[in-house]
Amino acid sequence: MTAHEIDASPRPGLRATGALVRAEMRMVTRDTAGLIVPIALPVLVLVMNGSGTSTEIVGPGTITAFDRFVLPLALTMIIAVIGIVNMPSFLALYRKSGVLKRLSTTPIRPTQVLAAQVITSAVQATLGIGIALSTAALLFGITPPHNPILVAAVLVLGAAAMYSLGIVVAAVAPTANSAVAIGLTLFLVLGASGGLFGPVADLPGPVAAVGEVLPFGATVSALGSAWAGTPVDIGGPIGLAVAVIAGTACAIRLFRWS
Repeated sequence: MTAHEIDASPRPGLRATGALVRAEMRMVTRDTAGLIVPIALPVLVLVMNGSGTSTEIVGPGTITAFDRFVLPLALTMIIAVIGIVNMPSFLALYRKSGVLKRLSTTPIRPTQVLAAQVITSAVQATLGIGIALSTAALLFGITPPHNPILVAAVLVLGAAAMYSLGIVVAAVAPTANSAVAIGLTLFLVLGASGGLFGPVADLPGPVAAVGEVLPFGATVSALGSAWAGTPVDIGGPIGLAVAVIAGTACAIRLFRWS
């Protein structure tokens, strides 16, 4: 083989990552529960809490308790369930079934597999967020966010933090069932300290303080503030950034093919 032929040989890059993303999209659409539950559950929470909060003014202008608290909670639930529970279960299933081991014999790199999972999850989360916002606007009416760019930035940063934690779960979970168990436990712990089961103000002081900088609570709080146009506590975004950096570093270091 000549040097020219070596240089001309295909190398895995964006095209390979794109093929992985398309394969992941097909897998997600075939998993009915994994496709519907992460979207339906938050929307159900949104609908159940909408009637009593959509007329209670709590912020500048016409910002209601629904805009300030319920909607951010539902949106955070969507990215949390998809990132921490769904995505790891797919990766763990691929490891258990030998798919990752077979991929390891190809030029595909672990980072490309992880990137394909994150991109696929981001598409699913975007769909879920769109459905949640449409449902909220149709049933209860919502006040447009005072700072839509900041709202979008918080959502992206929050999703990145959730996905980083999810990849860590996938890296250490030996099976799909264990990934779901670990992911659900982590989701419930983060949610309990971040306002999933009641106002953060009702939690013990130390728990509330920690929950406000962990990914779930930090995302809910920052989203609510950005939507209402009130100052965002800098501790939340810093906590999200730390989760992204630490989670990504740990996931890449711990990720294994088999």
